[in-house]
This record gives sequence, structure tokens and C-alpha cells, in this order.
Amino acid sequence: MQLTGMLYGAELLKHVGFPTSDVLGPEATEDEIQALIDKCGSVFVKPVFKGGVGKKGKAGLIGRATDLREALAEKQRLYFAEHRHGNVTAKAQGVTFEGAVPAEFEVYFSISDSTVFRAPTITLTHMGGVAIEELDKKYVAHIPFDPLTGLKAFVIANALEDIGAPQEIISPLVQHLPKLWELFHHYGMTVLELNPIRMTPGPSGRLLPIACDFKCSFDRDDPRSTRLGLPASLFSADFSDFETEINQLRTYQGQSDVFIINPKGTILAPTFGGGANSLVTQVLGDDAIISTDFGGNPPYAKMREVARICFSHYLEQANVLFVIGGKANNTDIYETFRAIADALRQHFVEHGPTPVFVVIGRGGPKLVRGMGAFADTMDALGLPYAVFGFDSAISEVVNYAQRVNTWMQEGGREQLAAHMRLELKA
Repeated sequence: MQLTGMLYGAELLKHVGFPTSDVLGPEATEDEIQALIDKCGSVFVKPVFKGGVGKKGKAGLIGRATDLREALAEKQRLYFAEHRHGNVTAKAQGVTFEGAVPAEFEVYFSISDSTVFRAPTITLTHMGGVAIEELDKKYVAHIPFDPLTGLKAFVIANALEDIGAPQEIISPLVQHLPKLWELFHHYGMTVLELNPIRMTPGPSGRLLPIACDFKCSFDRDDPRSTRLGLPASLFSADFSDFETEINQLRTYQGQSDVFIINPKGTILAPTFGGGANSLVTQVLGDDAIISTDFGGNPPYAKMREVARICFSHYLEQANVLFVIGGKANNTDIYETFRAIADALRQHFVEHGPTPVFVVIGRGGPKLVRGMGAFADTMDALGLPYAVFGFDSAISEVVNYAQRVNTWMQEGGREQLAAHMRLELKA
């Protein structure tokens, strides 16, 4: 679950007393907009997108206005703007008006859970306002810290000294940045990013850090995120209908992690285990429809429902049903395979047969019994299949599934349809 922008970001930062720019929402009146322009000299007009959508500035989706007429014109341009970044296409649902903050220095700051350091890690540079990937590494600090003691002021001070930050910004940042750990830790976040933090003179003349943009991700399984009282509709754009259905099955037993890779792919690959998921996702590329991890010994009822949802959304377009996983320690292979096979049989009964080649690769408890149950169902449905056990290299099994997919694309699907006496849709 991702959240971007200052409309809600400013409210979250107020929980820990971190200074923010002045922000007005889509409902702002003309008098309020004019008052903000009078106070700040100009305003930035930014579209509001649900979920996490990046690179809005580079796409020309941030406007600046110095008078009310310009502000309203930008509002009209951006209120329902469409933006595509990578595989994500989003449509704005309003705009924010954010007061301009004069500053000589811009700072980038983030906290994230690092898989490199196995600890929460800050990323900090005094050359913010740009993509930090473009900066010389000597100006960027990546510092892990102990979550038991939290983000202490000396960690910030040492990091700024190491990258040669100007002395006048060190003390204000040391005072305010540790507050962000409270927001990150107490509300179930996995990423918190402010870019830029603009260093502007405060009432006393001392520089004051002002957050001018906000981005965060929440752990959807962490109940602490509910403390913020954010409306669930904020995150609805993060998930497709398929992902939403699967996520409703998240329980204490068995994982149900899914992500759509290519909605027009041709290999439907229910995968078990993180290692298998990484390999399958990387090797199959855009041929894969979804990336999944259904490990963790899911019970029969849950696995059958997960399979039913997968089949209802994507089986008709798939050339290959690829059920793959490593050698399990405690997952009952018989239960999971029986559940998938029963869901496939149910799908054929309710929606009719479809030409698909089934490839199975797995290891673990009750493997032979599970493969036998799966094979019996394939024979009954008249589907071709190939079965690989724990003694087969998973990389070779993935390559085999790709070769089957290629064969299906080059006429095999038509041959299989003819064998099953099916008429393919044009």
C-alpha cells in the first residue's frame, strides 16, 4: 500500500511535528487559493493520484502559478490528468495547491527496510530535489541503525559530516529528522521518503527543514497502519480486481502474495516459495501473467479458492498452466495439488474446457500422492501435462515451460484445441 503527495502526507507528518509546506486540497475555494498565493508568492499545482505514482514532474504534471487565474488554469489542466510510469497508468482525482518555499538547500531523506544491511537504513543527501541515482555516490549516505534504539541524532550528524553537508543545515536536520523514525516505526511503514526537504529561514533566522513532497509504503499485514485512520479507498488503485480478490484470502496460514506482471502474458504460474518465485519471475519475463508466492502450507479450502480466482481471470488466455515450487519442508503437496486440480475441474465444468498445457514441478511431503491426484485430473480432462519431481533442476523445468509456450504459440494451441474438439475464439 503506497501513498504519495502532500494532501495526506502533510497530515501524517503533523503526527510527529515535522514542518511541512502549506497545502490546500481539491475543495479549496478561490479565496483560499488567493490567500495562499499572497502568503507564499506562488503555488505549485499538483495532481492527486491514488497509490504510488512517480515521475510526475518529469512528465510535466506539476504546474506553478503566481496569480489566481494561472492557478485555476493549472487546476483545469491537471484535475483529471492521466499519467503513465512504467506499467502503471493512473488518472488524477483532483489537485493540491502547495505554497512555494524559498530555499538555498534541498535535502533528500528516506528510511527503508534494507535487505543489504538487514536493518532499517537511512538514505540522506544535501543535494535533493533530483533523482538521487543521478548523484555522485560521495554525496549520498546510506546508514543502517539499530531499530531497538531508534534513529538517534548522532546518526544524522555523522552522516551529514561524512558527505560534506554545509554546516548551517546540520543542526536543524539533526533536530528534526529523527522524528521521522517515530512515524515510520509506529505506523507500520516499510518506506518513508521526503524529497525535497527545503531548508528555509525560520522566524528566528535559523534554517528550518520544510517537507515539500511525501512518499511512503505501508506493510499491509501490519495492523499499526490502521492507527492513522486513512480511508481504505486511498489504496484501492494499488490493486487490480484479481489482486483484490486474492488479498481477501490473506490468513494466518499460507501466503497469498500476487503481482500482475503482464496482463496479456501466456504462462499462468502459481508458484510456491520465494526462491522459486524469484527465479520464475526473472526467467519467464513478459511471458508470465502473474508473479506469486502461495507457500506456507495453505489449507485445502484456501488453495482451492486461490486457484479458482487465478483460473477465472487468466486461464482462458494461458497457453501453459505452470505449477512450480522448490522442495517444501512442511507444505502438504497432496493437499495443495488436490486443491488446484479440483479448482481446474470446477472451472471446466462452469466455464467450459480451454486448450492449456500443464507443467508441474515440486518436491516435498506427500509428493507422489499429490502428483498422482493431479495426473488423474489431467487425464480426466484430456489435457496434456508434464511432471517433474524434486530431482529435477528448477531452472530446467522453467526452460521447459517456456519451450512448451513457444510451441503453443506456433500452432500447438490450435492442434490441442482440435484434439479437444474446441473452437478457438478469433
